[in-house]
Amino acid sequence: MKYIVVFLCSLITGFAIGQSPRKQVNDQSQSWFSLNSTFRLNSKWGLVGDIHVRRTNFMSDPNFYFVRAGGGYWFSNQLNFVAGYGHMWLAATKKGERIYLDENRLYGQLAYSSRLGKLSLLHRFRNEHRWRESVVADSLPNTTSFSTRLRYLISLTYPVFKNPSLPQACFANELLVQFGKPILNNTFDQLRLFAGIRQTLGKGWSYDFGYMMLYQQRASGYQYDRNHTLRLFFYYTMNRKTPAAPAPEYEDE
Repeated sequence: MKYIVVFLCSLITGFAIGQSPRKQVNDQSQSWFSLNSTFRLNSKWGLVGDIHVRRTNFMSDPNFYFVRAGGGYWFSNQLNFVAGYGHMWLAATKKGERIYLDENRLYGQLAYSSRLGKLSLLHRFRNEHRWRESVVADSLPNTTSFSTRLRYLISLTYPVFKNPSLPQACFANELLVQFGKPILNNTFDQLRLFAGIRQTLGKGWSYDFGYMMLYQQRASGYQYDRNHTLRLFFYYTMNRKTPAAPAPEYEDE
C-alpha cells in the first residue's frame, strides 16, 4: 500500500510539473535617478512633486520617465495624507522601433513616521489606480487597461555617526500587489529591497544613494525580472513656517 501511495504522489507531482511552465528569472542591471520635492504651505497643507528617470542595461537604454504631483494634508508632523496624479512613459518596442507607452495614474497614500531610540521608521500605504497602454501585436493598435495596485513600504534610517551631517544607514522594503480584469497570473507585482545611505545637505536638501533589488513578476506568471539597480534620489523640502528640514519621506515611482 505504501508503494502505491508513493507512486500516485509521484504521478500527480509529475503531472503538475508538466502542466506548469518552469520558472524563469531574467537578471538585469539598471540605474534610477529622481528629484522629490515637498512644499509645506502651512502647518496642515502642502504640495508634493517628483520626477523619475530609470534606465536599463545600467545606463545604456531608457526604461521609463515618470512625473507626479499632488496635494497633502498633515495631521501632524508624523502623519500625512497625499493624493495626486502621475504620468509614465514606458519604453517598449513595436515594429522594430522604440516607442513609449503611456500610463495615467491616480494615487492616494498615508505615511506615518516615528522614532524608536536612534532609529527612524517610516510606514507608507499607497493605493494606485492605473490606466496602462500596452502593445498587443505589431499589426494591431495599442490597448489600454485599468488595474488597481496596493503598496506597503517600511523604511528604516539609523545614524552611524554622532555628527548628524554625516551619512546615515538606510534600509527599505516595499511589497506591491495588483488587481483587476487584466491581472490574471501576477497578482504579486513587485518586491523592492533597498540598502544604502542617506545624508542631509542643508537648506532643505538631502539624498539617498545605494543598491535596490527589484523583483517583479511578469504577466505570464512564470517569468520574473530581477533588476539590480543603482539608485540616487534627491529630496527638497520647503517649509514657510519653520526652518527647512528634510521630509521623513521615501519616494519612488
